Amino acid sequence: MTSSSAERTTDSGLTIAPVYRAADAGPPQPDPGQYPFTRGIYPTMYRGRLWTMRQYAGFASARESNQRYRYLLQAGQTGLSVAFDLPTQLGLDSDDPRAEGEVGKVGVAIDSLRDMQTLLDGIPLDQVTTSMTINAPASVLLLLYELVAESQGVSPDKIGGTIQNDILKEYAARGTFIFPPRPSMRLITDTFAYCQERIPNWNTISISGYHIREAGATAVQEIAFTLADGIAYVDAAVRAGLDVDAFAPRLSFFFVANPNFLEEVAKFRAARRLWATIMKERFGATKPASMMLRFHTQTSGASLTAQQPLNNVVRTTIEALAAVLGGTQSLHTNAYDEALGLPTQESATLALRTQQIIGFESGVADTADPLAGSYVVEALTNELERRARDLIAEIDAMGGAVAAVENGWVQEQIADSAYAFQQAIESGERIVVGVNRFAEAGTAPPPIFKPNEAVAREQAEALARLRAERDGAAVQAALATLREAATGTANVLPPMREALRRYATIGEVCGVLREVWGEYRPEVRL
Repeated sequence: MTSSSAERTTDSGLTIAPVYRAADAGPPQPDPGQYPFTRGIYPTMYRGRLWTMRQYAGFASARESNQRYRYLLQAGQTGLSVAFDLPTQLGLDSDDPRAEGEVGKVGVAIDSLRDMQTLLDGIPLDQVTTSMTINAPASVLLLLYELVAESQGVSPDKIGGTIQNDILKEYAARGTFIFPPRPSMRLITDTFAYCQERIPNWNTISISGYHIREAGATAVQEIAFTLADGIAYVDAAVRAGLDVDAFAPRLSFFFVANPNFLEEVAKFRAARRLWATIMKERFGATKPASMMLRFHTQTSGASLTAQQPLNNVVRTTIEALAAVLGGTQSLHTNAYDEALGLPTQESATLALRTQQIIGFESGVADTADPLAGSYVVEALTNELERRARDLIAEIDAMGGAVAAVENGWVQEQIADSAYAFQQAIESGERIVVGVNRFAEAGTAPPPIFKPNEAVAREQAEALARLRAERDGAAVQAALATLREAATGTANVLPPMREALRRYATIGEVCGVLREVWGEYRPEVRL
């Protein structure tokens, strides 16, 4: 057992003192809703409205995922969050040989406008906001969503939601990239411009620290690398001629919530304050909405254990509470069985109920920033901000986030942190209940959800019908117009939209961009 006098540290290596006093907290922060928004972006926070309860779901076919979405909405979920399968994330059709074995496995398979219409059937898109975890082909899925709304009679200015659209973290931590960094940045700024004109209530990017942290980064690195990516996107948009106060209010962020409760609460507060100062001082933003760090949170998948999976209910509850006390705008709570497979309907419902109990029974939503003034939370907020600011300065000295990713520095930093974290678990220095302490042999696993194994064949057959029934000449003409735009400097989204409206597939659209822009092949570093 660790003695009470031994040094205690957070996940980021910040030393935790045995006792904190008023002098450790630093000066008081402005009220919630006031710059630099340390205490929250709205004056009354959840007294006005609870965070959006947005459970992430998607599997097999569009039809089956649609049934799960309808069930979750009936159970009290307040927003959709779509998980796409790996081929869709990589811009491949389900019948592409490279998609074999992956169709419908980690999310829903979407090949064309027909699939998107099925996915969203019966869901009023002017009443529900939708988050889509998609990056390299994010603009394609957004356009499909817009086209479905149009078929429902909903105008683009009436739809709301978020596309993740964060390609830099794919190079650094996740790997579902298609195009090289520079044309990928162009695609993102084209999306900013398109949405500014046509879909003004859409969050054009969700700059993600979640995957960076899940890959092994510390809380300090999660803040720094995420905000450095945000700086790169803002800088690219400004250089493309966009006004910062026109597009910045639609930027959003995505963070993880880990079990290290106090550090996680402080992390959200530090990130919010740091982003506000960056937008005001570096980019000259003048609108308060341009300086607000609005973020979605998902509890940590990496913290879930296959051993004693019911323990994950407790982990997820702690993580969700940290996100709420840190001021999140929306939240996904993982199901306890996700270390073993896709969640069952029962485990997904329990995950949603976790949020509802926090929101309606715990009382923590009754006042804004309940932990403000806590000596330890304020001290950790200040220290996390200081260390993250120093790390961003290092990235700036390299030429920014794009250069730091291209030269592999960010990837190396994450890998080093992941290695140190795993070593601490294996040595027993870091306790994981049920894994390296308090383990039990022979615990029976819970029921495992089994998705439809016939989905690949069904998708291939549907694609064959689509290609036979559509106007092939019109599709080819639309793809040729897209190719011309990609070769030049015009915004690629309008011709992309026309190709998709003509029932071009995701693979065909991304294939044109692959021909023009090439594919990214990361350098192997020895």
